[in-house]
Amino acid sequence: MSIKVKGTIERKNIGPGTWALVSDEGETYEIYQGAPADLLKAGQKVKVKGQVRDDVMTMAMIGPVLEVKSFEAIASD
Repeated sequence: MSIKVKGTIERKNIGPGTWALVSDEGETYEIYQGAPADLLKAGQKVKVKGQVRDDVMTMAMIGPVLEVKSFEAIASD
């Protein structure tokens, strides 16, 4: 399923650590491996286009797995 999400990047200290996108609506998405390095900055506000991967399980299991196709950094409010 392809989606667009606006939210904040967070680093979660679960297991070896994982990156997450917490949407403005409060939904947490686990960022799938291979995401652009420029995206992975804690506290960064972004708009992300990607695909929810129902065929992937992770160690952290913090929410749906989001494979990032593209993103745009946005100014904090």
